[in-house]
Amino acid sequence: MRRIGLAVVLVANLALAPLPAQGQQARVPSVGYLGNSSPSLEEDLLAAFRQGLRELGYTEGQNIIIEYRWAEGRSDRFPDLVSDLVRTKVDAIVTAGTPGALAAKQATKTIPIVMAVAGDAVGTGLVASLARPGGNVTGSTAIVQELEGKRLELLKEVVPKLSRVAFLANPTNPLNPIVLKQTQLAASALRLKLEPIVKVRGIPELEQAFATISSARPDALIMIADRFLLAERARIVEFAEKRRLPTMYPYGEMVRDGGLMSYSPSYPDLLRRAAGYVDKILKGAKAADLPVEQPTKFELVINLKTAKALGLTIPLSVLGQAGQVIE
Repeated sequence: MRRIGLAVVLVANLALAPLPAQGQQARVPSVGYLGNSSPSLEEDLLAAFRQGLRELGYTEGQNIIIEYRWAEGRSDRFPDLVSDLVRTKVDAIVTAGTPGALAAKQATKTIPIVMAVAGDAVGTGLVASLARPGGNVTGSTAIVQELEGKRLELLKEVVPKLSRVAFLANPTNPLNPIVLKQTQLAASALRLKLEPIVKVRGIPELEQAFATISSARPDALIMIADRFLLAERARIVEFAEKRRLPTMYPYGEMVRDGGLMSYSPSYPDLLRRAAGYVDKILKGAKAADLPVEQPTKFELVINLKTAKALGLTIPLSVLGQAGQVIE
């Protein structure tokens, strides 16, 4: 009889227990995407990131929300944009480029940050080490010295009489001192002079930078990977074309827009890989425990039409390395 009475009490309690609200669903995770320029300029990166998420079972607007914030080529906007994402309480923040990653790290010590790509993450203080990043930052990083050396080597092969190379950079980019040092070392090893070194902090300084390069009459130009400079790619490519200046770019987009050549990690591939980091974090992994990876896929893009206009013949040894040739 006691057992029967206990069963009756349990059934009664279950009957009185509150039922889940009709249609109640589990919370949908949200991810902040910190864009350097605009959706139109980062269309290929966005497509790759979304593709990576889809491959892992995420559908934007259904089981994942992406909060987009765009800097429009102005790195000074990053702190406010990141602060807004922090207030929104996103579950992770995805960045592309060193300035954005640093701004995110300064804004939060708790929200996981995924670097789709950053230059020398250890040297810039983003992570303690590649194997054990520590803190709340992980993702992918490029090894600057190898990248800049390869760019100069390719440029020298394409421009046989290369002697002096102008260097265009944004000094507000925290990676700039590291890239400049490594490019100077690579230039010295190749018996090249890196001059003039021209720094551009914003749009008002572009025309003066162009004038400085023109008056110096270098044999070629090399440009640092910087999202502000990418946002101004039309003006930079047009300048190089008018001055008949062979230029090595850090972004394939600039070659597809008429530049001579570029060598860089495959940024779309890195954005797809960033989706994998996001997936692990949303499933409970700690950023501090996820090793930082290095790019495994690099892209050499050559514009043969531009080479012809400059009177250059691209050696077969260089063409054979190209992932994309524009004719």
